[in-house]
Amino acid sequence: MSEPARPITILLADDDEDDRLMTRDALREARLHNDMRTVVDGVELLQYLRREGPYAAPDAAPWPGLVLLDLNMPRMDGREALREIKQDATLRPLPVVVLTTSKAEEDVVRTYDLGVNSFISKPVTFLGLVAVMKAFSRYWLEIVDLPPHTNGGR
Repeated sequence: MSEPARPITILLADDDEDDRLMTRDALREARLHNDMRTVVDGVELLQYLRREGPYAAPDAAPWPGLVLLDLNMPRMDGREALREIKQDATLRPLPVVVLTTSKAEEDVVRTYDLGVNSFISKPVTFLGLVAVMKAFSRYWLEIVDLPPHTNGGR
C-alpha cells in the first residue's frame, strides 16, 4: 500500500480558466486532495512566489511544494517565468513541472535547458488527464523527495 500524498500546496500557472478547472477536477478524480492555488500568467506567478502585490500578506500565498506551469500565457509566458525562477537562488530549488498542450520538441528541449524538473504534455481528454494526474501524484508526492519546505526564504 502506498503512502498518502504529501500535504503540500500545488501552484498552477495557467491562463485558461477551463484548463485550470479541468486540472483541479482531474487531481480530485485522481484522489489528490492537496491545496491547489492558481495564477493566470508568469507575472502573477512571480508575484505569488516573491510575496508581492496581492500576495504580500502572509496568509495570501501558502508556499508551494511544486509548480505546475503552462507555457503559453499572456504578459509573461511559462518559458520566461521558468527562466526567472531558475535564475533566482531563493526560488531555484522549487520543483517546476511544465503541463502544457505543446508537444513541440523545441519546447521540451528549451524548458529542460532552462531547468524544468519535468515536462508533461496535456492529454486531449479528461480521462487521459486523470490518468496523467494519478501518475503525477504518485511520482511527485509519494516517490520523489522534494526539497524542504522553505517558504522560499521569505
